[in-house]
Amino acid sequence: MLIRSLLLALAFASSAHGQDPRLRDGFRREQDGWVYLHLQGSPSEVGFQYGHLAAPEIDDANKAVRIYLLNTTSKDWNFYRDVTAKILWPKVEKEYKEEIQGMAEGMRARGYDFDSTDICAQNAFVELAWYYVPFLTSKKDAKLESQAPLQCSAFVATGSMTADGRPVMAHNAWIDYILGERFNLILDIHPKKGHHILMDAFSGFIDSGSDFAMNSAGIMFTETTIAGFVGFDPNGIPEFDRARKAIQYSDSLDDVKRALEVGNNGAYANTWLMADNKTGEIGELELGLKNVMFKRAKDGYFVGSNFPQNPKMIAEECDPQQWPSKVCIDRHTRWTTLMSENKGKIDLGRAEAFISDHYDEVLGKDGASATTLCGHADLDTRKGIGGLVIPDFDPFGASQGKATTAKLADGMSFWARMGHPCGTPFAAEPFLKAHPEFEWERPVLKDMPTQPWSLFVAK
Repeated sequence: MLIRSLLLALAFASSAHGQDPRLRDGFRREQDGWVYLHLQGSPSEVGFQYGHLAAPEIDDANKAVRIYLLNTTSKDWNFYRDVTAKILWPKVEKEYKEEIQGMAEGMRARGYDFDSTDICAQNAFVELAWYYVPFLTSKKDAKLESQAPLQCSAFVATGSMTADGRPVMAHNAWIDYILGERFNLILDIHPKKGHHILMDAFSGFIDSGSDFAMNSAGIMFTETTIAGFVGFDPNGIPEFDRARKAIQYSDSLDDVKRALEVGNNGAYANTWLMADNKTGEIGELELGLKNVMFKRAKDGYFVGSNFPQNPKMIAEECDPQQWPSKVCIDRHTRWTTLMSENKGKIDLGRAEAFISDHYDEVLGKDGASATTLCGHADLDTRKGIGGLVIPDFDPFGASQGKATTAKLADGMSFWARMGHPCGTPFAAEPFLKAHPEFEWERPVLKDMPTQPWSLFVAK
């Protein structure tokens, strides 16, 4: 695999040097199920490198997104293109417009028929499908029903909680497998302006989307969605724009908060967990549209399991039909237990173990399920697990994981595992044969084999 990856990288480099000088500083390699991209230069150069080097992955992800959106929102790609062009694109900042345009140009240079609207809509599918579409529906029938998913488990800890007294952070991305399988990029971006960035990403995203990111100023952050959240402001700045700005330009936790909060459109409402490795301080930003809660600490921890903690937010911005949710509450309980049991011991190994954890607080025993920190809804036989409903045997759960320490982040590096963080494989064909109700996923549902943990270091 290593030899194949090196040959691919050399082939791309050779091709790039012969085709376009913008590709001079960009390269790719494949590693344990991930595609690592080094991108460097002006916004248009970074975008062109991205689109050219990862064109097959971006196209594959786009096919999956189109199928997913049509079957879960009953709206086709033209709908999302139109909304993107009218509502989001005018509010995207100039440098990110240039990056998106460069990506589309890079893809066209590889023979793929993409324009900037396609790329922008791909970046925005989360906020449009799960926040804008319910908002649009509510304008017609006065019913605002949340589509915000319960995605991800994460923590950040520091001080007396960790083995060396410095921050430790980890995250796993819960999502439908047809999408989670495409959260397989590691982006190493050295932009002309702002800080050097290292993050995972969905193919084609200019931000992480999962989100697990760090920069050369010692800032790192991640997040989990706020379950049952409702609300959208069409006049706001797209979330992917604000998230990218937050990691590219932040020197402090206050900078992160400001970048995410200014122009907030309510879409992709998250509990953001963050750390400043220069000071050892950690933060938690619960970012709703109407309610914002920011905590910080130099000793302690913050955890995420899609569990909103602000009672005012729950009352004003969470769907009462979907909250409280045992899926989120019981994972939050498990986090509390793990933090208590491991005080003063949290390190990289424990971080990886936490996001691979299979203790089910609902059943009171070990066993992968939809309520364990490493989610496996495809293995769960229970129907309607309190609050937010997860159907039995849903191909949904933790599709990848990442973990880092302050020492690793000082060197712009983290460990990542593609597929279930616990290493349990998923086989698509047997699942589809047993559950024909998901036959619509067949064109894009892939196997998730067991992959090793891999170290990624920014160049």
